[in-house]
Amino acid sequence: MAVGHHSWMRLAVATLALLAWARTVLAIGQQSCVAFKSARSTFPIVNNRRATPVLLSPDEWPGVQRAASDFASDIEQVTSVKPALHNATSLSSQTAPSFGSSAVIVGTLGKSSLIDEVVNRTKLDVSSIQGKWESFLAKEVANPLPGIKSAYVIIGSDKRGTIFALYDHSEQFGVSPWYWWADVPTTKHSDLFVTSSGCAHGEPTVQYRAIFFNDEQPALQNWAMEKFTNGTGAALTGSPFNHFFYTKVFELILRMRGNYLWPAQWSSAFGVDDPQNQPIADWYGIVMGTSHEEPMMRSIPVEWNLFGTGAWDYSSNAEAIYNFWVEGAKRGEPYEGLWTVGMRGNGDLPLESEGNNIALLEKVVSDQRQILSNVFNTSDVTTIPQVWTLYKEVEGYYDDGLRVPDDIILMWSDDNWGNVRRNPLPSERNRTGGAGVYYHVDYVGDPRDYKWITSSQIEKTYEQMSLAVARDAVKVWVLNVGDMKPYELHTEFFLSLGWDSSIWTPENYQSFVVRWAQREFDLSEKDATVVAGLIHNVTRHNMRRKPELLNSTTYSLVSYREAERVVDELQSMVATSTQLYESLPSDAQGAFFQLVHHPILASTTLTSMWVAAGINNLRASQARLSANDYANQVENLFMQDAQLELDYHTILDGKWDHMMDQTHVMYYYWQQPQTNTMPPVTKVQPSKQALAGAMRIVPEGSMGAWPGDNQFNCAAGYGCGNPALTIDPFVPAGNRFVDVGAGGPTPFTFKVKSNASWVRISPANGSISPSSPEQRVFLSVDWSKVSGVETAALTFTATPQNQSQMSVPVSLTANHTLVPGGFKGFVEGDGAVSIEAAHASRNTSVQGITWTELPGHGRTLSGVTPWPRGGDELNFTAGAGPSIEYDFFLFNTHNQGGNVTVTALVSPSLNTLGDDRPLGLAFQIDDGTPKTNYFVPASVPGQTPAPWGGNDGWVANSIISVPVVLPVQPGAHTLKLWMIEPTVVVQKIVIDTGGVRSSYLGPPESIRV
Repeated sequence: MAVGHHSWMRLAVATLALLAWARTVLAIGQQSCVAFKSARSTFPIVNNRRATPVLLSPDEWPGVQRAASDFASDIEQVTSVKPALHNATSLSSQTAPSFGSSAVIVGTLGKSSLIDEVVNRTKLDVSSIQGKWESFLAKEVANPLPGIKSAYVIIGSDKRGTIFALYDHSEQFGVSPWYWWADVPTTKHSDLFVTSSGCAHGEPTVQYRAIFFNDEQPALQNWAMEKFTNGTGAALTGSPFNHFFYTKVFELILRMRGNYLWPAQWSSAFGVDDPQNQPIADWYGIVMGTSHEEPMMRSIPVEWNLFGTGAWDYSSNAEAIYNFWVEGAKRGEPYEGLWTVGMRGNGDLPLESEGNNIALLEKVVSDQRQILSNVFNTSDVTTIPQVWTLYKEVEGYYDDGLRVPDDIILMWSDDNWGNVRRNPLPSERNRTGGAGVYYHVDYVGDPRDYKWITSSQIEKTYEQMSLAVARDAVKVWVLNVGDMKPYELHTEFFLSLGWDSSIWTPENYQSFVVRWAQREFDLSEKDATVVAGLIHNVTRHNMRRKPELLNSTTYSLVSYREAERVVDELQSMVATSTQLYESLPSDAQGAFFQLVHHPILASTTLTSMWVAAGINNLRASQARLSANDYANQVENLFMQDAQLELDYHTILDGKWDHMMDQTHVMYYYWQQPQTNTMPPVTKVQPSKQALAGAMRIVPEGSMGAWPGDNQFNCAAGYGCGNPALTIDPFVPAGNRFVDVGAGGPTPFTFKVKSNASWVRISPANGSISPSSPEQRVFLSVDWSKVSGVETAALTFTATPQNQSQMSVPVSLTANHTLVPGGFKGFVEGDGAVSIEAAHASRNTSVQGITWTELPGHGRTLSGVTPWPRGGDELNFTAGAGPSIEYDFFLFNTHNQGGNVTVTALVSPSLNTLGDDRPLGLAFQIDDGTPKTNYFVPASVPGQTPAPWGGNDGWVANSIISVPVVLPVQPGAHTLKLWMIEPTVVVQKIVIDTGGVRSSYLGPPESIRV
């Protein structure tokens, strides 16, 4: 795949390809078998207001019977005609008029006597699904049963295979999985048909695909208490998570083709809160489990605090804990489950016991397996599915030598921030139990909680989870979804990738969102692509730095116009989203508000507030009257944030009341604040004039202000020279600016004059007053009039009302740098060369591995990474592997000393093949010696490397800076990046010749000629 195409151009092509699969069917990633007009090769589901009856066998799985009822109701939602649902064992003794000459026949192979009879009579080939896990086929067959000339048979290999087949069709008919959980309206059609050839699906990529409700207070719990209880909750725990709540969850999981659940835990206990929870889960067809720190189907800490005796310490209280686990095993034995084994401390903490925790944990697992053998009355415990999650320090025990029986699934974890800590090594991929991944889009812990709003990229999730597929970690995937709302899209993407990863590639994964937008809002391809762009942009924004980590100087207030550009991007998103929202029919607006509009409004409001707070404080330090306007803006935005929460809680007659209860403004440490608190602001006295006069002058890039003293005007802070600006033809913005501001209550007019004709001034004059306290003056250059380096003297002259004129000189130095004809590449401007990694000049492959673009991945544009992954896990010495090249032109080096600093901005990642295979990248300019930087240091087993943490660490900043110093002289050059280890994702490259200024996102991309 060639690198360098814009991701949204690529997305449009990929979208067209997927649309070709689906024609007019609004479903995501499925083989299409639904049509809305009759054709020679279609079978009618509803035609001319008549619905074909649906037949099942009474000996069918209860979960299939229930899903078939949903199937009939879904057809009614689409067409307003409900098919009759009949139980039938055999039609040999029944007359055809009972059902008509055609039918939809649904059932599970080997379970449904009706389906078995159809297969025997028609000799239907079911070898593609027989004995398979969660597979299905559907097609039209002739004369399946006496009296029925034709039937559309839907056959599952097992109960969930049949259930998934039904819901697959429902989605293609027009019923979103989110019809209840996000109020997505059903797409209406008068007629429904299926193709005679039908559709089918083999075994899923990942065997167990789960969500995990976690950190469910305050939002989910408060909402569920209001909607599913009389206000009191469960008798022993007060939990609102009863079977009324969970039946909604079970159905959603199945509609998204998930099959496994870790239930809410922190103030609830699934098996205690409602005695119907567990049997109903089994009835639906959900595999139940408990989280990584809750062994043996018992909620920890809740159940131990209720029923346990003594310390939660197996080294000192083994008998009590053993018996506690026995009760959990007995309670869960009748139902399908994937059993969590192992042990952590009470409350998701490390073990409290002293001594050899490795030996202790091996004893724990041995005893747990003995309990399972006893309760299940089997001598072969390997037939009972078990999983051990290697989370935090438990992974350290494993790395230090802990081993578990081969049949237990080893579930590796991410770092709680979406970066998988370790994958199975090649030597670990032949374990019979296999491996899996526990992944987060919501988290409570250091360096900061994040659980308010969607802040993870599907692009990142694709990169990490496709790696799990490549490294055979496909036995179980669990996604920590917090409250689940507002992570609806991400939840579905994760489960869809687990269902069938084979259809998603770097070229098309972004089209998932286009298809999703079409399905949810019945949009045109054009509008759906716009929605996909909005979702990409808002999740990219929130991924750059979690909203909970924002502060007033996250984005630079003075470098590269960064804060302004970020806010402008958000405001543009608001305008586009608002236009779309207002164009939708009223029945779609509630869903659009939840899934698209509110995240954009809320993210924009919060970020704008923090940026305004930063500008307020900066303006005040510059003695600018406009500081007061920004203080008012902060207060208004703070109240707007509260109003958006209220708006969410009152839509749809309050259906989602409390779902946005999460506090998110003004964190004081990693834990959530008890209330939202407005960022600090300051004000200047509006009646008092600055000591230096009515006019304040602030040149671009400066925190200081003239005239008068300011600590940022120069190192001394007093007696500083006049402000000065520089510019060259390759400054990305194309101009510079000077802010003219009010230094108090006195209005004034101003004029700007230059002694050089090559300076363009816009505007050259203006008026400043308390109601209009500042004006930005842009300075650009007519380069045809500049030769070499020239300096212009500009004068900003103010005429204040009833005061004497005042003037401030400003110099502008223009350096007319020239690039030789024929050069193609990036050109130094403003003291740097900044390159988006996808914009390569050339790309070389070695042993089938190529640097490949991951569109949309990362903080600015996209990322590039060696692809494919997995397999032999090749690594290379510097200069031997795949390379990616960038042509650039320099006019300077650092202090003209013949060196530059080249920094690759790399996606956070960890040494997933172990610390003996540290992530590295090699840099080379022209034919110079490659220089390698192994940028992820070894860590204590079970912990993360030191640079990972803190409010300015890798995950907080969502980036790793990888610098090297290389020798080079001015002129045309080529930078080569060499693959050392797989999974390095490069987002951006910055070549600093001495002019790079501090900013969050780095310099904007340089001009390319």
